[in-house]
Amino acid sequence: MENLIDFDLHEKGEKMKKRYLIPLILIGAAAVLTAAGRLSQTFADFYAAYIFPYISTPYVFLSGLFPFSVGEVMIVAALVLFFAGIPVMIILLICMKKSRKRIASVSLSTALWILAFVCVTESLNCFTLYGCTRFSERYFAPKEHNNEELKQLYSMLIDEANELAQQVPRDENDRFVLTIDVPTECKKAMKKASEQYPQLRGYYPKPKPIMFSFFMSQTGTAGMYLPFSMESTYNADMVPEIQPEVICHEYAHLKGFMQEDEANFISFVATQGSDAPQVKYSGCIDALEYVHNQIYSNEVQSGYNITEKISPQVQNDWFRFLPDNYWEENEDKEVFDTETVSAFSESASDTSMKLNGVEDGTASYSRMVDLLLDYYFPSEE
Repeated sequence: MENLIDFDLHEKGEKMKKRYLIPLILIGAAAVLTAAGRLSQTFADFYAAYIFPYISTPYVFLSGLFPFSVGEVMIVAALVLFFAGIPVMIILLICMKKSRKRIASVSLSTALWILAFVCVTESLNCFTLYGCTRFSERYFAPKEHNNEELKQLYSMLIDEANELAQQVPRDENDRFVLTIDVPTECKKAMKKASEQYPQLRGYYPKPKPIMFSFFMSQTGTAGMYLPFSMESTYNADMVPEIQPEVICHEYAHLKGFMQEDEANFISFVATQGSDAPQVKYSGCIDALEYVHNQIYSNEVQSGYNITEKISPQVQNDWFRFLPDNYWEENEDKEVFDTETVSAFSESASDTSMKLNGVEDGTASYSRMVDLLLDYYFPSEE
């Protein structure tokens, strides 16, 4: 009898060890993988080229079977579990004295498994990829660019935007409207871009609108790549002219390009290669905004007069993120103060990017201009 009791206790002990040990091993493995990608660029490049595609493709396909964002549901579930689960656990620990050990054990193992899932998916689908060779180093020969080239780029983009502005449909206020199947055209654009950049090859799922888009608007976010569900999502409230560019940007993340400036540039190349003028226009005015800001940031005064070339139609469409009167019409949705949410989001994003080795944090988005200059004014070497 004693032997049976000892065996039973031993078996329970082994189960308890596995309950804690397996998630701890997974967390450790994720940390090692991330460190390897960060410390060895060669390993990160190998991972991106030969391992990541075989992990991401089936994952993307499975999450794409759901018509809603699986990642958004996960986030909501995590928040509910945190804000409701912890109080319930405390109450159970107080009220159920005889089961305290079991309650504590189940709570701890649940927390460890959730943490393991987050760590593993973030490492596999995001953190390790930050260590890859920079896009500019991989595809462009090094070259110093000057303000004269910046002015030429500015002028070229203005001319292109002006021409495309006349080709896209417009509403009664002379503002651009979308009449195409955006996901289909964006997929075509990305597949065409993959001819130039092979890492972009493969399956693309349908991008998903976020249910809590108002909160995204508060954070100033147009699109979001969710590594733990491998989804490309977008703010359903944003104005139509930026939607194709945003979706192509998130698609670039889906193929392992984590750097924001690189995703911006890939989105530009993809949209400009599209056969749909509406897609091309979306990418063009986005790039134009970045170059315009760089002209004024660099105080290239000889380039200021070029701004006068921008047509009224382009001026109607650029530098817009949300529809007119958006905040007034959605005032009742504001649970938390928008300025507070925006400041917290900006700080969190900046910190996250810096922890992933992006030294200039959110300011790195504007490095897209450097890639555009590399693209249009390549080195003669």
